[in-house]
Amino acid sequence: MVEIISKRDGPRREDVQVKRLIEQNRSTIVRLADQISGGGYSASRKPRQQPKAEGLIIHVGGSAAHVAEAKPSIHVTMNGRVISKDQNTGRQLHHIGDIRNRGGDQTFVLATKQNGFFSPVDEIIAEALADLDGSRLASTYTEEQLAADIGAKLGIN
Repeated sequence: MVEIISKRDGPRREDVQVKRLIEQNRSTIVRLADQISGGGYSASRKPRQQPKAEGLIIHVGGSAAHVAEAKPSIHVTMNGRVISKDQNTGRQLHHIGDIRNRGGDQTFVLATKQNGFFSPVDEIIAEALADLDGSRLASTYTEEQLAADIGAKLGIN
């Protein structure tokens, strides 16, 4: 036996029967939904009262908030990233480089294309910090001293 399925216009017979069954039993379905949800179903379907602005101070959008000028500082993060960040907001301004473990020594690697960074520092910064690229950190030359040297070369106090 072969069944031929063809597309008809309008809803299928089964869909019409199910919709009719749901509409005929709507009150029972709502009663059961309220019983299961503790009345939450009917409460969620009621229109809610809009809040009134009485006694409230309403601010209509104006200009953007005043942004203070960035106050940069050099910082070495816990994961070895050397960044300049804004002291006012704490946001990172630039990624300057990384402190990497090379042959057992902690070495500063400037963020340049030659060192394999996808987002290198500007040429001006790269020229100013070129002599610090490859600097080894030890007990005599710490991360804080490196950050101070970078800040001095970039004119950041």
